[in-house]
Amino acid sequence: MAQRLADASSPYLRQHRDNPVDWYPWGDEAFEAARRRDVPIFLSVGYSSCHWCHVMAHESFEDETTARLMNELFVNVKVDREERPDVDAVYMQAVQAMTGRGGWPMSVWLTPDARPFYGGTYFPAEDRHGMPSFRRVCEAVATAWRDRRGELDEQADRLTEAIARSVLPEPRGTELTAELLRDAFANVARQFDPRHGGFGRSPKFPQAMTLDFCCRTHARTGAPEALEIVTTTLDAMAAGGIHDQVGGGFARYSTDDFWLVPHFEKMLYDNALLVRVYTHAHLLTGSARYARVVEDTVTYVLRDLRHPDGGFFSAEDADSEGIEGKFYLWGIDEIREVCGADADEVIRYYGVTERGNFVDPHTGHSGNILHVVDRDEEPSPALRRARRALLARRSARVRPALDDKVLLGWNALMLDALAEAAAAFGRDDWMDAARTNARFLLERLRRDDGRFLRSAGAPYPAYAEDHAALLEALCTLAELDGPGWLAPAVGVADELLRLFHDPSGGGFFTTGADAEQLVVRHKDLFDDATPSANSMAANGLLRLAGLTGDRRYEAPALGVLRLLGTTMAEHPTAFAHALAALERVVTPPLEIVVVGERDDPGRRELVREVTSRFLPATVRITATPGETAGAGPLLAGRTPVGGRAAAYVCRAYACERPVTDAGELRVLIDAAWRERAQPAAT
Repeated sequence: MAQRLADASSPYLRQHRDNPVDWYPWGDEAFEAARRRDVPIFLSVGYSSCHWCHVMAHESFEDETTARLMNELFVNVKVDREERPDVDAVYMQAVQAMTGRGGWPMSVWLTPDARPFYGGTYFPAEDRHGMPSFRRVCEAVATAWRDRRGELDEQADRLTEAIARSVLPEPRGTELTAELLRDAFANVARQFDPRHGGFGRSPKFPQAMTLDFCCRTHARTGAPEALEIVTTTLDAMAAGGIHDQVGGGFARYSTDDFWLVPHFEKMLYDNALLVRVYTHAHLLTGSARYARVVEDTVTYVLRDLRHPDGGFFSAEDADSEGIEGKFYLWGIDEIREVCGADADEVIRYYGVTERGNFVDPHTGHSGNILHVVDRDEEPSPALRRARRALLARRSARVRPALDDKVLLGWNALMLDALAEAAAAFGRDDWMDAARTNARFLLERLRRDDGRFLRSAGAPYPAYAEDHAALLEALCTLAELDGPGWLAPAVGVADELLRLFHDPSGGGFFTTGADAEQLVVRHKDLFDDATPSANSMAANGLLRLAGLTGDRRYEAPALGVLRLLGTTMAEHPTAFAHALAALERVVTPPLEIVVVGERDDPGRRELVREVTSRFLPATVRITATPGETAGAGPLLAGRTPVGGRAAAYVCRAYACERPVTDAGELRVLIDAAWRERAQPAAT
């Protein structure tokens, strides 16, 4: 059997290279084989840290009998959703249309010309819980293909047409007003769980972008209920098992309502988005707890997910040694052994019991997920000492598998958060890591012709989300580290517009004009686990227009918002990042420029006055005198005053006199903030 996945760039595909299933990667070879044999394509989509992907692989794809059946009936194609989000998005729409739900592993049957006609997610090895076995589904699909081909072709046509309608909406004539922001917050507040934090019931995802929308709402309006949503949720997550109390970082989601039992996989993008919202919450509240969470999470990413050359790896698995969560679980005897005299305090603080609070349903392995019982209790020196000892002990365990893909878009999310956290907490080492990552992305994730790539070492061209996320990250670096980052930001924005913009329908396509054409050219509109390509494009282009003064970037951004229309306010948790772009459109502009030499203490004081506050929908930049010439109207004529670093504040299209004292700058920003404040509705 051909080992077509042996040299794949994706760890997920390589995990399946030794299956008895005759897997193909996505590509012409697979579809040609299906046409030649006149059989359907079986498309299996997942990712390396997906627990149920592993379960289905073990039950079905590693089973000789099942594999023989698959090889006889189908051409089997394996896709890593993280490398090919375009393929994943199109066929996920089909699965959701057929079943009303989606998820991974995703299992879809296609005609040899790539039209979907049947699908689902996980199928068990035996009939169970009302679900048919995978083998029974395979045989039924093959029978229908043989005996009712015409019906399947009609179904494939209907599904393809439905996908096209759902992913290519018509622009709306909605007026973009602050009323949409007020309505959006009212809808968020109705979904809030005031007891446990978060939104809705389990499984509970962090929804960092929705929390960040609440941070922005509080900053803009002063609404106490917006801050309550943020603090209740962030406190609960920080204390829960979803937060790795020993090594830092967050798991993907909680399986319960109260954040105790996570799905143990750790994703780069979740940790990036949570670094950002905990940073913003710290700036709003001054909470030392939030500062610790940021430091723990950044430390985790730099320690465990960092490529030697400065990129960031994608994820860590939920399982180790075949047992879900084993790496993270503790027995009470091991706690006593490791912590010695501090053990009683550790057991009390982290809620450790003889019985434990988690059992792997597949193996019966049990233990304690550490969680903070009294979230108002500050960690003592004994607890901090014990935590270091626990981390050292855990480091000797068999780690969960690492997905070592370096994805452009996810790296850019982390770069953005890292640069902002570095500025907020005055961490030069974090800013150095951010600069190194930015150079890595700009240099190493490109083809020889300059086209960006989705993943380091893989042939797939970058998608709209990759360009849009990188644009936002470079804008953040330009604001916080200097205008030298504006030139690459402009280059990325121009490529985003050239390859992905839809000037007639509005918004941005997922794939470039130069990419493989799938059955539908999809538009990524919904903020889900990550911000959508369109939300990030709208934000990034508006920010770049403000930083450069080049207004040609505004119209495509406004086109995104008009495409979404009132849907943003009606379903705010699905458009939370798009609402950040809307906020830039409907609130009076605030621009802050600081000019001075890098080693000037006065400049540092002025910059600190800006970076120690949460100022959403603001254009801000810091430059040296030598960087202002030719850098655009925002920096034109901005010079130190009397040999001292100076700050320039412009609000609602009018500029104040420059100031050289941090206290005076505080007064100007306070006045501007009061002027732009808007009431929130609940």
